[in-house]
Amino acid sequence: MSELTFYDLKQAAGLAPSLSTQVAREIGRRIVSGTYAPGDLVEDEGALATRYQVSRSVIRDAVKILVGKGLLEVRRGIGTRVRSRTSWGLLDDDVLAWYQSAPPNAEFLRQLMDIRKVFEPKAARWAAERGTDADIADIEAAVGRMEDEKGSIEDFVIADALFHRSILRAAQNEFLAAMEGVIFSALLSSIRLTNRDPRENAESIPFHREVYEAIAAHDGDRAEQVMENLLEDATRRLGGRLYET
Repeated sequence: MSELTFYDLKQAAGLAPSLSTQVAREIGRRIVSGTYAPGDLVEDEGALATRYQVSRSVIRDAVKILVGKGLLEVRRGIGTRVRSRTSWGLLDDDVLAWYQSAPPNAEFLRQLMDIRKVFEPKAARWAAERGTDADIADIEAAVGRMEDEKGSIEDFVIADALFHRSILRAAQNEFLAAMEGVIFSALLSSIRLTNRDPRENAESIPFHREVYEAIAAHDGDRAEQVMENLLEDATRRLGGRLYET
């Protein structure tokens, strides 16, 4: 899965990024992947301008973008240094997207799954209790799309992501809806390990349909429980794949 899939799911603007944004993405990917480790100094403006064939002003603007996301700090007389991970804007959409260009990171994926287990069961409960008929129809359509796409890894994971997004939106909570980037990053990252064989996709569909049926029945208790079951199944398969690599 590529970061372009993440941006597509986030319905990011289709305008071509500026040169500074493109350079920021290139450097950001290097930071997230560990090419630049926390504490490392990145090259000076001149070296970066030569590498990316852009002006120094473009480099300065790119660095400002990464400073704003907590990845870099600029200190006079020292240079531009990668900040510790505790300072990174880990919920920033770009940072989450850049992980799609990095090698799978077991600890990062574990933490994403932890966050999903905290929020998604409650989202399913609230979707059952608050979701409109249109919301529930969107969830049903997403399950149907998963069943139709089970032979294709990329199409299946997109359908899976849309399923979870439709539940977050049906929960009628703007803060939960804002967490969809975490869900997308977790799904897109883990799918490289958990569903390398498209035939495995079918194993998770009954869990998704159970969640939909509980929400459609407006059964909050059951919706919360079956979402927990779904995530436990995903965690089990993810853990197995991680230790195989």
